[in-house]
Amino acid sequence: MKKEDLKHIDFAEGAVLLIDKPLEWTSFDAVRKVRNLVRIKKVGHAGTLDPLASGLLIICTGKFTKQINAYMAKEKEYTGTFTIGAVTPTYDLESEPTDFKPYDQLTIFDMEAATHQFTGDILQVPPAHSAIKKDGKRVYELARKGIDVKLDPRPVTISSFEIDATRLPEISFKVVCSTGTYIRSLAHDFGQALGCGAYLSSLRRTRIGDFSVDDALTIEAFTDGMKEE
Repeated sequence: MKKEDLKHIDFAEGAVLLIDKPLEWTSFDAVRKVRNLVRIKKVGHAGTLDPLASGLLIICTGKFTKQINAYMAKEKEYTGTFTIGAVTPTYDLESEPTDFKPYDQLTIFDMEAATHQFTGDILQVPPAHSAIKKDGKRVYELARKGIDVKLDPRPVTISSFEIDATRLPEISFKVVCSTGTYIRSLAHDFGQALGCGAYLSSLRRTRIGDFSVDDALTIEAFTDGMKEE
């Protein structure tokens, strides 16, 4: 998608927009920005990205919002980094690292072996700090109040889990997974398997189904394209 193409789109009739969501923006921030620019109310996204994650966000307008669930069900690809040797309550950098442990004893073979535990069809427990509802309330709201939340494991599929551990304590990764997979939980579980802890320190969504972030527009480019309309 190119910004020059935006002037040819009938947003009310329906469009699928590929947006490269910037860091610190919520997915709703991106939807609100697009809604204001295209000047129609019927705008929605096909799968949330956390504020600390960047990358591909599919935004649908008009009649194409009916396809959102189909896009949400597609396979996802992510890249990013885990930091080993500590944990955080949120499994990412939204909270401070604690429980520091040594990791010098680990070899690349140990780390690669640990990835095999999380490849294929697995059961994964979502983070307590997530938007999942339990008894009608978002579990992150309960977790912030110090209430212990027990979540049941959910079936997910991780088709590919590759790591590069050449810059410890950071481990670069690429994961291809089914919808419903929490990369934060994968980071935490991976650290538990290593015995030293880990948390998600950066995340970028690079693909949803056949849609690539390489074909996405930044918010700035989308804004410029709409101004040129």
